[in-house]
This record gives sequence, structure tokens and C-alpha cells, in this order.
Amino acid sequence: MTPSYKPNEIMTIAAARALKNEDVCFVGIGMPSAASNLARLTHAPGITLIYESGTLATRPSVLPLSIGDGELCETALTTVSVPEMFRYWLQGGRISVGFLGGAQIDKYANLNTTVVGPYDKPKVRLPGGGGAPEIATSCGEIFIIMAQGRRGFVDKLDFVTSLGHGDGGNARERLGVKTRGPTRLVTDLCIFEPDPETKEMIVTSIHPGVTRDQIQENTGWTVRYADTVAETPPPSQLELETLRELHARTARAHGEGGSKE
Repeated sequence: MTPSYKPNEIMTIAAARALKNEDVCFVGIGMPSAASNLARLTHAPGITLIYESGTLATRPSVLPLSIGDGELCETALTTVSVPEMFRYWLQGGRISVGFLGGAQIDKYANLNTTVVGPYDKPKVRLPGGGGAPEIATSCGEIFIIMAQGRRGFVDKLDFVTSLGHGDGGNARERLGVKTRGPTRLVTDLCIFEPDPETKEMIVTSIHPGVTRDQIQENTGWTVRYADTVAETPPPSQLELETLRELHARTARAHGEGGSKE
């Protein structure tokens, strides 16, 4: 019997499955952190997790509230300075995967975490880019995890914080960026991957019980699909139990402020 699960759980689990044991992963706070640590606790125990504060090979028992959470430093193999983290590790090409989220995304997987509305008079001012713009261009490839809805999946970004595939095609190459960029976008409805030629993010897998109409209703552009679209395997009992216990530990450690993605 397939265990019951919530949309955010299959999203986190599907994202975690994309990570490999040999990956060196630059982890964003929030849902990327949950997915990366779930991978570490299940099928990828040897994965190397790196956070922006300079913690290398960290193995947190609870999800951090921020990159400055002491849990990251206390469980890391070592901690280096932020300049060393970015110049030597990130820009030096030593990180295989960057795992990011965002407030807005377009069909070429460009991300906005800066403002909603005009830059000089925004409706909402967001936390900003942090290290995400550098992660997006310097990691070998990028995985993105975001809940899908028209507010976030937009036809045109209000501001481009982190480069995805630009305006499509060979945009990254034209800009002199040599890394692959976003190769997977995981939502609570489906999984997108870039079209080999246009680099538009197209649906390659749909989560169980989700329809194409639901996907389109929650997307601000006309969604395209791969020639062959798979059904995402449902979460296993082990994946669900591990994820739920991770969130339960986090809630006990952080109280009401604990991460619950």
C-alpha cells in the first residue's frame, strides 16, 4: 500500500532523489536544505553539503534557521572564511551542484529574490540575492525547488537576481558562463527539465494524481511537455519517515520557529 503524503513532501523527496552520493552541493536555506539533508540521511550518505557561511561537509541533525545557525558549524568537517568559500571553492569550480529556491521563476529558470514590482518602488522587497547569483553561475549545475503557483511562476520576472538560461538557447554561453545552469526544477506538482535546444523548462514527470490542467492553472506561461512524460514515483515509507522525523527534530529544537517546509 502506498503511504499517504502531502504535496510538499513529494516535492522535497523528488528533489532529494536528484542528488548523488558523490555530489558536492552548495545548499540554500529552507526547502533546498530539507531536500539536501534528506538525501544525506537516505540514499546519499557520502554527499558533501556546503553552506554559504563557510561550513564544509556539514551534517546537521536539525534543519538550520539560517546560514549562521551554529548547528552547521558544530557538525561541519571544517569552517572556512566566506571569501575562501566563494573564491576557492565556488568560483574555483569545486562544487558540482547548487540547490536554490526563489520567489519568482520564469520559463528559462531565471530567479528573482530581490523585489516584486518596480525596483525603485516595489510592492514587496524580498531578502535579496545573497550568494545565489554566484551559485547560479559557478556550480556545475543547478537544482531548483519551489512550490508552484501563478504568483511565483511568472511570464516575466520583476527582477533577475540569479541567471538561469537567460532568454534561452545558448544565452549562458553568449554571456561567457561555462556551467550548465538549471537542469532540474522540482515543484509540488511536477518536475521540469530544460529543453536541449531552447532551454525552456519543460515538464518531464508529473506527480501522482496531478493533471496537466492543474499544472497550467498554476503557471504564468504556456507549459510545454517532453515527448515522453513519466509519473513521479511516490514517496517510500523510508523517505517519508526520515523526512518527517527530520522536521520533528527541527520543531523540537527551534519551537514554533522551526523549519516546516
